[in-house]
Amino acid sequence: MCGIFVTAHFQGTHTDELANRFQSLSTALRDANALRGPDAQRNHLLSLDNGNGSHTLELNFFASELRLRGTDYSVDQPHIRGQDGDVFCWNGEVFEGLKIDAEENDGVRLFELSSGLQTVEELRDLFGSIEGPYAFVFYIKSTNQLLFARDPLGRRSLLIHKPSTLNPYFMLASVACGANDGYTFQDISTEHIYCLDLNGVEKEANIEDNFDSHLSHISRSPSSPSSIDFTRPAAVNVSVPPEDWPHTTTLDVVPDHLVNAVDALISHLDKSVMLRVQNIPRPPSAPCTQARLAVLFSGGIDSTVITYLAHRHIPLDEPIDLLNVAFENPRKVQVALEGNSGKNKKKKKARTDSEPKSSVPTSYLVPDRKTGLEQLEELRALCPGRTWNFVEVNVPFEESSALKGTVESLMFPNRTVMDLSLALALYFASRGVGQIREEPGRETIPYTSPARVLLNGLGSDELLGGYGRHRSAYKSGGWQAVIEELQLEIDRIPLRNLGRDDRIISSHGKETRHPFLSLRLLKFLAELPIEKKMDPRADVGLGDKMLLRLAARKLGLVGASSRKKRAMQFGSHSARMEDDSKGDAMIE
Repeated sequence: MCGIFVTAHFQGTHTDELANRFQSLSTALRDANALRGPDAQRNHLLSLDNGNGSHTLELNFFASELRLRGTDYSVDQPHIRGQDGDVFCWNGEVFEGLKIDAEENDGVRLFELSSGLQTVEELRDLFGSIEGPYAFVFYIKSTNQLLFARDPLGRRSLLIHKPSTLNPYFMLASVACGANDGYTFQDISTEHIYCLDLNGVEKEANIEDNFDSHLSHISRSPSSPSSIDFTRPAAVNVSVPPEDWPHTTTLDVVPDHLVNAVDALISHLDKSVMLRVQNIPRPPSAPCTQARLAVLFSGGIDSTVITYLAHRHIPLDEPIDLLNVAFENPRKVQVALEGNSGKNKKKKKARTDSEPKSSVPTSYLVPDRKTGLEQLEELRALCPGRTWNFVEVNVPFEESSALKGTVESLMFPNRTVMDLSLALALYFASRGVGQIREEPGRETIPYTSPARVLLNGLGSDELLGGYGRHRSAYKSGGWQAVIEELQLEIDRIPLRNLGRDDRIISSHGKETRHPFLSLRLLKFLAELPIEKKMDPRADVGLGDKMLLRLAARKLGLVGASSRKKRAMQFGSHSARMEDDSKGDAMIE
């Protein structure tokens, strides 16, 4: 994991006012991206003279490093070849496609493999051969080109500002500083690898002139086919089940026609989790009894299954942190005191504005806290000997209000009410500041999770039919409509909010990993016939994500296997804390 910040501008062509604004903005963006990599930061400056003496194109590469791969704690970014050769900013993890030993750093390994590759297509094929979350910027010295991209699912953030007359400079950044007149940042698309021809840019009188004509889109399609395609998500199996396909009636017994699919899901998901939790380096000064892994833990089926599988691959004497967030929501407190709308009106009138706030009780026993505690007990029963640090992250309304501006800045350019409610939950959960109980029933003690790798259960609903809209699609158009909806889900994954989530979580110097969003696991589930993944004819809590529910039951996670879906913002009470604004409303 790292923060990337790259700029390009013509040196000496700005007015003093613009030059000062650019410098101030660059400093702020550099600081914001430094938070993502607290272990090391480095800056590298290149000046490209167009040869006619009219102006110089200045490239500035900044990267910060969160060292989560390999045993060499002296790795710095950007990676630089020679004095003024190729430059590589890497924000990612290689989990498959390239053999990397436990002591190796994947960014260093990729840069080594890129040596001798002279064309955009050769570099495209190198990045197309790996599976994992990433964003990168690569300057090719020999051709004077700048390549940049995100992984095909968009699991890491990379924002682009194209030069304009008002703001005549080019910028790439992992995270911005919120809304600002000095840039128009947008998430870059995951459909292509981008290539900026700096030779063409240098010939222009102004950097904004004909900029788009110098920025090309390189197809991700590899030069030669491989056994598994890591360049794009797989397509959904379009076969429609027979009319007499058996109904799902229970989770207690795996039907014969689903045994192989259940076993295969457990195997694929177990490997995905294993690849994401093995060999997490421990900071030099950290004690061996300290947790290296945490899970964003609601007690739902997704987070519980990946937690249980992570238990298989982490030494038993090492604790695992379960981060469970709950918000003080004034509107929920008010309802608890006065009842729902239209009820207890006399009590409501009797209250006065002068009534002290202490008379309003604050309860953090939100839905996700209740289910989290229930699943904690199930995990303790199934995993004797494991220390589970159930971290109660309790967020007072005053604190969430005070940091709302910070969260809005981090999630930019996302700007909706729903973005904010989800981002708040992720921000405080991933920060990991809360309290734990060393034993059930004991008093709480303050605790801050030291884990720098967080597992997130995102992705199962899209791949396994976990949303209510999948059931609605079946009612309106049968199996065919569900198949089409699941294909849309996969198509939308890169357009969803993974970049936003990365910007939020990484601000704490931590990294999130998504076992369900492995391209290999996605391929397995996409190609599985629809009737083996879900049964929209069955009840909620049974037919939705049926395959995962059967797998959870087989693993012994009985409570989690039948738990119904609940969105994070509602389970934690981070939504609608002040008003009833709709989720798609823009924040002013």
